[in-house]
Amino acid sequence: MQEERGGTGDDDTGNDIRDGDGTGDVVDALVPRWEADGLSAEMIANLELTKRAALLSTLLEQPVRAELAGLGLTYAEFDVLVALRRAGPPCRLKPTELTRALLLTSGGTSNVLQRLAKEGYIEREDDPADARSRWVRLTPEGLRAAEKALRATGRVHREVMAGVPEETMRRAADALREILLTVGRRRVR
Repeated sequence: MQEERGGTGDDDTGNDIRDGDGTGDVVDALVPRWEADGLSAEMIANLELTKRAALLSTLLEQPVRAELAGLGLTYAEFDVLVALRRAGPPCRLKPTELTRALLLTSGGTSNVLQRLAKEGYIEREDDPADARSRWVRLTPEGLRAAEKALRATGRVHREVMAGVPEETMRRAADALREILLTVGRRRVR
């Protein structure tokens, strides 16, 4: 997307994401202040990581959310459709499985499922093996919506990440996995 704007370094809000001299990003511009404040090198690295992760998330999520809105879907609805599709035929899961897989609350899952059922994208069916339980199943229309949304979001991701070498993305993904596995082992207050 930067190429479409002549490589200005602007994010989708029109803010330049480069630092003052154009050699780094906005986070680099913060480092001298953190150093002047006496923050440790470890703390500065932590801040750089979290600020860049948040900025990257925003730069990726904004155009994806806009694309999904054009398809009449929220991000949560898209997540549910894709999770059901990923489950494979018959493309069904229990609501508790969806809640766990998508890191939603049970109330949030219920709201999303109601909207998707209203649109005809999912059906709820009784579980013959457990009278207390129900399945959520993707309808043919829901499968078509999931496929269309996946194509659209894939295109957006390619546009946003254009110019970033695949090897750079791979190294970043691997480094983030290592951080997540370490941080995820600890209970966060």
